[in-house]
Formats: sequence, structure tokens, C-alpha cells
Amino acid sequence: MELPRSIVIGHDAIHQVGEVCANLKIGRHALVVADPTTMKIGGEIALHSLQKHKIRTEEYVIQGADWDAVMAAKEILTSKDVDFALGVGGGRSIDVAKLSAFQAGVPFVSVPTAASHDGVVSSQASIEKDGQKQSFGAHTPIAVIMDTGIIAESPFRLLAAGCGDIISNLTAVKDWALGRNLRNEYYSSYAAALSELAARLLIENAHTIKPRLEESAWFVAKALVSSGVAMSIAGSSRPASGSEHKFSHTLDRLAKKPALHGEQCGVGTIMMMYLHGGNWEEVRNALLAIGAPTTARALGLTDDEIIEALIHAHEIHPERYTILGDAGITHEAAERLAHITKVI
Repeated sequence: MELPRSIVIGHDAIHQVGEVCANLKIGRHALVVADPTTMKIGGEIALHSLQKHKIRTEEYVIQGADWDAVMAAKEILTSKDVDFALGVGGGRSIDVAKLSAFQAGVPFVSVPTAASHDGVVSSQASIEKDGQKQSFGAHTPIAVIMDTGIIAESPFRLLAAGCGDIISNLTAVKDWALGRNLRNEYYSSYAAALSELAARLLIENAHTIKPRLEESAWFVAKALVSSGVAMSIAGSSRPASGSEHKFSHTLDRLAKKPALHGEQCGVGTIMMMYLHGGNWEEVRNALLAIGAPTTARALGLTDDEIIEALIHAHEIHPERYTILGDAGITHEAAERLAHITKVI
């Protein structure tokens, strides 16, 4: 069970990066990974904070989250004898830092500038390789530092996407229970309860999630941490990734212009909750209250892309049993499902 040793959430938390890393005694030489935008937003502050605590720094500014970027970061870590990596930014910077640190055998510190998905706290990294996004296992961050001031100022669409990713825990847990009941799969009641609690609290407080409100950023950040901890307890992403994630990953592969991961997972949750016989309207209403997409049009996708993703979603991680079963659903069933749940 890998859990972060330090989690800091709050206003100006990014200024504590150096102090947190020094207290963890993980080394005196750090690599900071960021993209051009997040380097300005938070990377430079993180670098200054590390240097202030006598930690030498290297910088790597990425252009994308692909395998070449991971290998380039790994090269810096190994050739310059760096002690740990620190990812500053959204999903891309954090995933590159996370996987390169894992490949180099050094700790990783997560410093998100947006709360757009639970990958900022998990051991999973989403990297483009061979022309498509793939998930890779890595280590859970040794520390997570979330500055609610920066997160509140990030585009609200990112925070709303994070809410979609958290709410998707509801169907992920139901799918996990199916895997236990039908395939004798390992199941952790504690991890499932924690994951579901994060989603339930978010649904109950959906009306309070507002743009540029630091309390909203704080609430979503804590929910993402709970989701990440649930995955750590389970030893896999099972408590937070089920049929709705298969749907999202399929859209990433076939859509001309996919939406954000959390947005797609939120819409997927509406439809998968219907298949589970659950309260799909509650999920839809919560997403609407937050301002997250609930339809193909709001995602910027075509009806055909939604239907094709539903038909082929079962092909993603076929070893992971979900409500979609082994054979998936037919074109007619997919069309009917999307219509009933008002996605198309």
C-alpha cells in the first residue's frame, strides 16, 4: 500500500515546496518538470522555494506528454544524478515527471496547478506512445502540494472536469463489485467506501462549486486526494476507473478532437449508471449544477463518436470486468442508451 507521506492543500501552498521536500529528506538535487505555461504559473516559484532550502535544481520544459518526453526527463535524472522529480502543472507535466521518476528509480513530488483529474495523486500515468494514449503504472507521489489559489485561478473548465472524474467513482465502484461477484476479483471494501464517499460528497455539494472560488478549489482538491488514496489502498485504479473510463479512453482513440478526460468520464458515468440501474439523473443534475458537460454537443463530439465509443469501450482493458461485459453492447443498444440519458 503506497500512500503519500505529505499532503499540503491551501492558499500559497506552492511556496512550501522546498520546505516539504527538505523535511522528507529525499535528496538535495531536484528536477522540475513543467510546460511553458505552468512553468510561469508555478514552476518558477517551486524552483525558487527549492533553492531557498539549498536544494539544487534542474529544469525540463515539456511540449507534450509523450514517450520521448519521458525518456528525455529520465536521461536528465540519471545522467545528472538527480535525487527526485517534481511535476508542476496539469496532467501532462505530472505524468511525464511521474513516469520518468519511476523509470529512473527516484521519488516523485506532485504539484498540480489544476484539479482536472485524480491522476495528480495516483500511481497511474497517461502517456502518448505509438500514436495513442496509454496508461502506465508508476509510484504514488511521495508528496502532493496543491495551491488552492493557483487552482482557483485556472480555467474553470479544468476544475469542472476534475469533478466529473471524481463523480465517475460511483460507477467504477459498482463495476468493481461486479468483478468481485462474477470473476472473484480482489475487492477492498475500505477503498471502495472511500472512493464512493468522495463522489457522494461532491454530488451533495455540487451547487457550491463555482468559478474563481478558492473554497471550491479546496473542496475538489481534497476529493481528488481521497480518490487517489483509495487507489493506493486498493493497489490499482479499480476504485476510480470502470466502464466510464473505458468509454473515455475509447473516445481518446477514435474522436477527431477528444474532450478533457474528466469531462468524458462524467458523461460516461451518466450512461453507465443507467446500465447499472442506478440514479443516472442525479449524476446528470450534479454535472449540470457544476457546469460540466452532459451531452455530446457540450463535449464537442458527434453523436456517431459517442455511439462508436459505447460499442467499442469493452475492448479497453478487457481483463477488467465491467457492466459492459465481455461482448459489449450493440449499435442499437448504444443509440438507445445515449438517447434515454439525453447524451445525444
